[in-house]
Amino acid sequence: MTRSAPDSDDTPSTSTRSQELRELYEAFNAREIDRVLAAMTADVQWPNGWEGGQLEGRESVRDYWTRQWDEVRLSLTPVQFRQRGDGRTEVAVRLVARDPGGSVLAREDVRHVYEFEGRLVRRMQVEQ
Repeated sequence: MTRSAPDSDDTPSTSTRSQELRELYEAFNAREIDRVLAAMTADVQWPNGWEGGQLEGRESVRDYWTRQWDEVRLSLTPVQFRQRGDGRTEVAVRLVARDPGGSVLAREDVRHVYEFEGRLVRRMQVEQ
């Protein structure tokens, strides 16, 4: 991201929000976990798409990703961004999951829907 820890009290334009999210996907794919977590509120709500359920807080997300990355190599490619009427941002994403040996386990298109508190991600949901 342009800044390692965005301020939570200023709201960016739609194009800036899209660019910041694109950079977060790049950081996730590069396994730059601290960079991604710095863009979340301390009490972020995050889906546990791998094991099921909902996570709360940066450290829960860190633990989840650390476990997940030991078993599955995910690649997430954002292909489209859309601002919803309720203020949330929808991202159409191409997901490829591989086992540690590189064999493809899954390929799918999903929608990630983000809610923000200023510039920080407060909540993310996955829609099929």
